[in-house]
Amino acid sequence: MSSLGRKLDSIPEGAGALFFIQTVSTLGFAVLYSTLVLYTTRHLHFSPADAAIMMGVFGAFNYGLHLFGGYLGGRFLSNRNLFVGGMALQVFGSALIAFGTLNSLYWGLALFLTGSGLNVTCLNMMLTQRFEPEDTRREGAFLWNYAGMNIGFFIGFAVAGHFQLTESYASLFLFATVGNFLAIVLAIFNWKVLKDLNTPLLEVTRTQYKQRFIAGSVIMIGIVPIVCFMLQNPGPTEALLKGVAAIVAAALIYLTIKHRNKIERNKMWAYMIFALGSLVFWSLYMMAPNGLQLFAINNVDMQVWGIRVAPQWVQNINTVVIVVGGPLLAALFGRLRRRGWNIDLPKQFAMALILMGLGFLALPVGISMASGAGMVAFVWLFGSYVLQSVGELLISPIGYAMIGKLAPRQYQGVMMGSWMMVTGLASLFAGDFSGMVPEAAEGAALITNPVYATLFARLGWGSTIAGIALVLLIPFVRKLINGDGSSAATANLSTT
Repeated sequence: MSSLGRKLDSIPEGAGALFFIQTVSTLGFAVLYSTLVLYTTRHLHFSPADAAIMMGVFGAFNYGLHLFGGYLGGRFLSNRNLFVGGMALQVFGSALIAFGTLNSLYWGLALFLTGSGLNVTCLNMMLTQRFEPEDTRREGAFLWNYAGMNIGFFIGFAVAGHFQLTESYASLFLFATVGNFLAIVLAIFNWKVLKDLNTPLLEVTRTQYKQRFIAGSVIMIGIVPIVCFMLQNPGPTEALLKGVAAIVAAALIYLTIKHRNKIERNKMWAYMIFALGSLVFWSLYMMAPNGLQLFAINNVDMQVWGIRVAPQWVQNINTVVIVVGGPLLAALFGRLRRRGWNIDLPKQFAMALILMGLGFLALPVGISMASGAGMVAFVWLFGSYVLQSVGELLISPIGYAMIGKLAPRQYQGVMMGSWMMVTGLASLFAGDFSGMVPEAAEGAALITNPVYATLFARLGWGSTIAGIALVLLIPFVRKLINGDGSSAATANLSTT
């Protein structure tokens, strides 16, 4: 048997199918993520501030429902049932948005967000269940699935940009509908191999299963009108979600202070520091489909080598850097560590924040060198995205991995959920920052450039200063992580 044949035979049943399901299931989200602000401002005539709030709430719901999706799938519907049900909601949601009215947007988004928010965790759960606890192939499988997700993003962003150039929004959302439907078809064709293998739902009787299935379906459908109502009231919704986040943060601080084990308590404080740094990073990162995209359209010369660059195509800078740069950065860090370089968790967080800051600080420099009409050269936007993407490579893969190292066993669930909540909260702050961008008008680049320069400079310096502060705190944070008073390197916590 050939080497390739042996490798294919070694893949657990269902893992290969999940790679392709991951790819097509990402298409719809990529379309909405990259197009929502443009669609609401250009087609539905939202102000930039209103569109920014909508995008912030979009991200908050998407990430906020992930944790609940894992609970609903494992205890009520099964992961494969919830995944297909969630994709069905996304199909109807995308199709409804294609009608092009304000009312269809709200209900379509409610359907889509409920589906995407609940079923993302199901994919990860189905994949992890294909492997035994000590199976070393799991990491490789998740890397492949991450690659599949980025392939889906690349295709989704590319198609979205194509239709954006002609503002053919109905065709674009129908494309998203088809992508979501293909995910359902692939899941049905692989139904048997995607069955749940280790969930609490498998321990119940047939009657109890039917009862839970009905209850789970009612819960899933019942979430839709709640999300729709909250989308139509984004201001109060944003305040409510921030209030919930503040309560969770206060509860975590209380648990940390009261925790009796000193070593574990110190690690919990380290988690808090990283959570704060993560909030700063993702709050700026999530401006990409929001305020940064409006800046690109109105103030950047998007002609490159005679080709008009669609705003969604800019998002693929990130996709390419992640796919190509991930293995290269891992190899580089491995070589540096073998040579004695101390690259560990706190240092990676600090570098990520500084890179994010530099990415934003590059934009005011580009604005200062704008053309006579006020248009900024595309190279400055390109450089900003590259810096941000390298920062993502440093901070994203280690986020969830570190929780198993820092969280006491009894708090791992709440700390994992809190880490996911940080991303949702960051989406709200990204909406706040994006809401500060000026209104576009005829010949507005010269007028709005100073506003953009001030905003980007403040955000860039904020992230850079946060990164420098973390650099100064590295010895202290290492002591917290080690728990033994030592400031020795903790490179084993890093997964890059």
